[in-house]
Amino acid sequence: MTQTVYEPGRGPGPAKPTEEAVSRLLGAHSLGALATVNRAGHPHVSTVAYAWDPAERVVRVGSTLGRAKVRQLARNPRASLYVSSDDRMSFAIAEGLAEVSPVSSVPGDETGRELLAMQAPFSDPEDEAAFLRNMVEDQRVVIKLRVDRLYGGGLDLG
Repeated sequence: MTQTVYEPGRGPGPAKPTEEAVSRLLGAHSLGALATVNRAGHPHVSTVAYAWDPAERVVRVGSTLGRAKVRQLARNPRASLYVSSDDRMSFAIAEGLAEVSPVSSVPGDETGRELLAMQAPFSDPEDEAAFLRNMVEDQRVVIKLRVDRLYGGGLDLG
């Protein structure tokens, strides 16, 4: 395999992945940066754990009621999720409008079950019950980013 040599100040050019490749990158990871818009109109970026559902084109993020991102989405639902490949040579961005679920208020309610579905299965039913109780105690919500634009980029290392 030959290695490409670039002149000083030059390097590989940009590559534009297909939407399918961007979706695969989103699905291959579970941590990203969620950007919301703060009161002054500036981006607010939070590192989040997420779950990507390519069939629904929805990114789900668990959060708590008092977080800045939840308050900001109540004022302005526009949001973006940025995810990078492990080697940092490519990235994916999912943009759209977000909605925030009701607060989990009863163990096993719809919000709690949606949060549970984002986790690895528990082998002990008592752990699942404790998880659902904790979602209520922590005032957990689900942010659902309904993706209307999916794109990415990277370097053409061909």
